[in-house]
Amino acid sequence: MNNDFYYKFILPNQSISDFVENIGMFHNPSDKAKEVVLMPDGRVDLFFMKSQSDSFHSTLIGLETVPEQRTIPPHTLAFKISFKPLGVEYILQTSIAAFLNSAQNLPPDFWEFNAADLKDFDAFHKKAVQKITTLLPTKIDERKRKLFELVYASNGEIKVKELSEKIAWSSREINRYFNKQFGLSLNAFCKILRFKASLEHIAQGKLYPELNFTDQTHFIKEIKKFSGVVPSELLKNKDDRFVLLSVLKQQ
Repeated sequence: MNNDFYYKFILPNQSISDFVENIGMFHNPSDKAKEVVLMPDGRVDLFFMKSQSDSFHSTLIGLETVPEQRTIPPHTLAFKISFKPLGVEYILQTSIAAFLNSAQNLPPDFWEFNAADLKDFDAFHKKAVQKITTLLPTKIDERKRKLFELVYASNGEIKVKELSEKIAWSSREINRYFNKQFGLSLNAFCKILRFKASLEHIAQGKLYPELNFTDQTHFIKEIKKFSGVVPSELLKNKDDRFVLLSVLKQQ
């Protein structure tokens, strides 16, 4: 974070933690555009934002599998809700398979949010939690809940076969579910979670694999695949471009 770019996030309370990873915001108050690199993180972001050049609008960004350079215009303010996969299915009640590595514009009054809600982040957070709470399902498929519990607990380092055995759901059906609902395989999603977990180590200056990579070469290849640069370059984080890494350094 620097004087020209500000971000923060709040972790969800337990009642919605199966569905939401965090509720956050970023603000570019300067007269200059901010160049950032968005990296895959296994989240689906619902943005409410406005800028000097664009009026208030809502956007849902699907899962990402590749790094993407983006420009945040001057005087941009954005509040966001970052959903876990279960939140997409049970809170948003939609499939995001059609916009992998892309986004979908939503109605300007989605969830009854408007430009006035961007004046106070704490009030936005409260309103978002209240809305999500009203949408909590009375019942969900316990196989899916257990699946994501195991996947997150292992940082993606669990095989589909092992998952299948533990939750009594065939590997074929699991992958069919992932591809239909999210637009990618479970294995691809797990690699993203492993990358994200590796970012936490890189943020601490650890440039060698702490997780189950074959070797250093494999580690570097995977980090570059998802970030666009090698671990040492990622750690430098020139101009605070890699926002996700900057957030992890602050934790």
